[in-house]
Amino acid sequence: MSGIVFVTGADHGLGYALCEKYLQLGFSVAAGKFFEDSVNLIELKRVYSDSLEIINLDVSETESVKNAYSCFKSKFSHLDILINNAGILGDITKTIYDEIDYDDIVRTFQVNALGPLRMVNYFLPLILKGNRKLIVNISSEAGSIGNCYRKNWFGYTMSKCALNMESALLQNELRDRGVRILLFHPGWLKTMMEGKLNEKAPTLPEEAAERIIYHIDSFKDHKGYLPPYINNDNSEILPW
Repeated sequence: MSGIVFVTGADHGLGYALCEKYLQLGFSVAAGKFFEDSVNLIELKRVYSDSLEIINLDVSETESVKNAYSCFKSKFSHLDILINNAGILGDITKTIYDEIDYDDIVRTFQVNALGPLRMVNYFLPLILKGNRKLIVNISSEAGSIGNCYRKNWFGYTMSKCALNMESALLQNELRDRGVRILLFHPGWLKTMMEGKLNEKAPTLPEEAAERIIYHIDSFKDHKGYLPPYINNDNSEILPW
């Protein structure tokens, strides 16, 4: 296996694990770095100095995505796999009876829904030159209307649902150009998604990354009308 992969939100957690796994497989990896002092990526760069490029990236800012594209294009001629992993949880405590922080919801949409759209918008010319032409959007079961059981989590659930629709629209537009789009619920992971390490979660980011890479290969010939919306825990397809 070989190729060029760009992973957003690569500072830690699932994004970092995906970078590490792809580097181990012999890929060239561009890691989108949000935090100034990203110790994990700095250490990884020491091990994979020739095959890892760290690129400053805030997917919620259009100018940052444009700059990341310019930086990437100066080093690579094409992009095989774009993994839109960057995401935030936002405020999950407010119910309809509370005073809702609408600015927080907008911030969550800027990252979770508009972030991937910005990335595809700018990186599409290089994706179309790639051998794999694959866009992987890390969504969530929380974005499924058919499986909805929550009563709040407004920003997170609605932004992931919007990401799902965005993926379907992009599939419709890009299918005839050979681009494939995959959606993943990565599972409940031991990550910093809630601002601190979630010790209750059953799955390590490294385990989830391995499964995602396995599923990417398993669905490489998918020709369905809609992108597959894959539950990474059990390989089942989630309802929209």
